[in-house]
This record gives sequence, structure tokens and C-alpha cells, in this order.
Amino acid sequence: MGKTAAAKIFDAHVVDRPFGENWVLRLDRVFCHEITTPIAITDLIAKGLDQVFDADKVKAVIDHVSPAKDSKTAEQGKILRDWVKRHGIGGFFDIGRNGVCHAIFPEKGFVCPGYTVIMGDSHTCTHGAFGAFAAGVGTTDLEVGILKGVCAFKQPETLRINLNGALRRGVFAKDVILKVIATIGVAGATGMVIEFRGAVVEAMSMESRMTLCNMAVEAGATSGLCMPDKTTLDYLWRFIGPDGDGSYATKEAALKDFATWHSDADAVYAATVDIDCDSLEPCATVGYKPDQVKAISELRGVRVDQVYIGSCTNGRIEDLREAATVLRGRRIAESVRGIVSPATTDVYAQALKEGLIAVFLDAGFCVTNPTCGACLGMSNGVLADGEVCASTTNRNFYGRMGKGGMVHLMSPASAAATAVAGTIVSPENL
Repeated sequence: MGKTAAAKIFDAHVVDRPFGENWVLRLDRVFCHEITTPIAITDLIAKGLDQVFDADKVKAVIDHVSPAKDSKTAEQGKILRDWVKRHGIGGFFDIGRNGVCHAIFPEKGFVCPGYTVIMGDSHTCTHGAFGAFAAGVGTTDLEVGILKGVCAFKQPETLRINLNGALRRGVFAKDVILKVIATIGVAGATGMVIEFRGAVVEAMSMESRMTLCNMAVEAGATSGLCMPDKTTLDYLWRFIGPDGDGSYATKEAALKDFATWHSDADAVYAATVDIDCDSLEPCATVGYKPDQVKAISELRGVRVDQVYIGSCTNGRIEDLREAATVLRGRRIAESVRGIVSPATTDVYAQALKEGLIAVFLDAGFCVTNPTCGACLGMSNGVLADGEVCASTTNRNFYGRMGKGGMVHLMSPASAAATAVAGTIVSPENL
């Protein structure tokens, strides 16, 4: 009987199986940011265990409130900075050279096929786009990961989602993942790995695959996962080829190795769901759950007060290009506040080079530094009670972007079109 990609990764990383169904896995990466990691750091210090299992495998970033908005967030940043310096952690990205964690760590080549990755952040599942097992964990598991380089998991079943057909113009990865979540529900993949397969995935860029995997957790999944292929290789080659760390002498050798992490043809899945994407329309969330989704054509006329383009879901250069294409030569409605937050400083620099920042500014957007701030209602775009935001982020929970605020999740192109109209519309309406 064949194995899924997730099962192969578990087999390759198992250190112990103390209770049968619980697997202790060796970790390839432990990612950290300034909101959840300082709690783990201070607890380890209190226990007399201020150690790091491998400074080269631990990476850290200041991203959630960047720069700090008050004394408390400044202190959290200081705890992380001091810890990084104390243990010689080289992969640290501070203000001015930072970015949203799930954008900057792949951008720096820190995730490869077959890896195991943890972080104290629920959207760590993003990194499964590279054919890795990546999961968000709580403080205790994060502490153990930092200290010993291991983490315990129950071996998850795999839910296969076949995304068939081709996307029509104006439909993007964000529309696809919203359709997936609407189809299976917010608990449809609880405790599972979602394996994204099919022609639509194969045609996607790495940025789009990261968008898919990023929101796997919104369907209850532990991780999302895509099969590593030539697209994955092209993205990683400068890091793993002869001009990088030299892991591979040729692309052929890398692809052969990547294929070992593919699910077998006779792998057994918990379930398989087929979704026809040929007729998929631009869509958006309604209400306060990610599976409450409607086609944007059903939401025309719904007013918005703010449009936010950014986050670990849709703040990469591909996303900014999509939004700028809609905005070029247009102005946003007088009733709308537009905010753009490039996901990393490198994305910001590339957008500046391509003239995208000028497009946003000319359209009337406020362009901010890279930060998670607005996504979870911490800074850089918090909503007032009763306000409505069209957002490219990943959660529409009640109060997510501010107490009493309503968030409609949608693609960058749809968000840009909505900013121009002042009410929810899809790009095709412009």
C-alpha cells in the first residue's frame, strides 16, 4: 500500500513513538516571531533552560507589530532581540529588513521539500506549499522545539483536494481556497493534512500555492501540502543550487529528489474531494466564518469603509501586481481608506522598482511598511465599531480587525476593484 507525502515525511523524521499514535519528529526548522516566542523564552529562562537546539535551524522575525506601537510590544521585541543575540541566531530579521513571517522565511529559502517546520503561529501551514509538513503549535511545543529540536504529533490523515480545470480571467488562488473552505467547511479537515492536487495547482506559481496552503487551517487542517515540482525548484534553485548552498549540482538531481516526497499513486486518503474550477467566480466571505462564502456577483452594492491589501496570505509581489493592474489609471472612492502593506522589505523594493508603489499612491492608497498589524487588529489599519473592510487577509472572525468590525475576505484584484467602486465588486466589473 502506498503512502501519502505527509506519511513519508513522518517516516523520515520519526525519533520516537512513545504512545503508538503519537510520533516525536525531528525538526528541520523552528520559526519564531515577537508575539508568541517571548512567552516561551521567558518560561525557558525561568526553568533554567535558556538554550537553543541548533542556532542555524532557528529563524526569527519582528513582524506582527512592526515597528512597535507601545511599550508592551517594544518589550516583546526586546526579549526576542536579546535572545537571538545571546544564542547567535543568524537568521533574524529586524525592523527595516523584515517581513511577515510566512512570506519572508520562504523568500529566504528556509523551507524545502520534505522538511518539518513548527512555529507558534496558526498559519505556519503556509510552508506546506513547498512539499513540507508545517504546523502551528502552542507555547509548550514551541519551547520543546527550541530546546530539543523535536515536536510530538499524531500522524494525520490526508484529505486530497483535486482542483480540476483552469481558472478564468479575474479568478485567483484566494478565490480557489475560499471555494475549498466553503465546500468542506471550517471543520472539514480537522486534524488532517490537506493535499492540494490537480491541474489548477500544477499551473500555479509558488506565491499562489502559498495562498492555498496558508488558509488550510481555516478548514481545520494541521497543514496544507503541494507536490514539489519544477515550479518549486525554480523558486528555490538560487538557494539550493551550485550558487547557493550546493545541495544539488543539477536541476535534474533536485527534481529526482523532490519526487521522493510525492504521494504514491496508490496512497490511501481519508477522503478525496473534486472541485471544478472552470466556472469559479471571484468570491468573498460574508458573516464571521471563513466558510461563509458567496460569489462577488451576489454581493454587489455592499459598502466598505476600508480596503486592506497585504498579509501572509496575499502581500507578495504577485498579489501587488494583480491589485496594481486593476488600479492603474484609477482613483479609489472618496469614502474608502485604502491600505497596502507589502509582505516583506524585498517585496516593497521590487514593487517600487516596478512602479507599483506609485500606482497605489496615485490611486489614493496609504502604503505602509511590512507588518501583520491590521490582519489581527493590532495596528496599521484597525477598524472602528460598525466599519467594514474588504481585505486580502485570512480570517473574518468577529472583531478580528477591530471590535465590532466586519471583514470580507477576497483576492487582491477584487479588493482593488472594491476600493475604486466603494462597494464590493469583482475586477471584471471595471
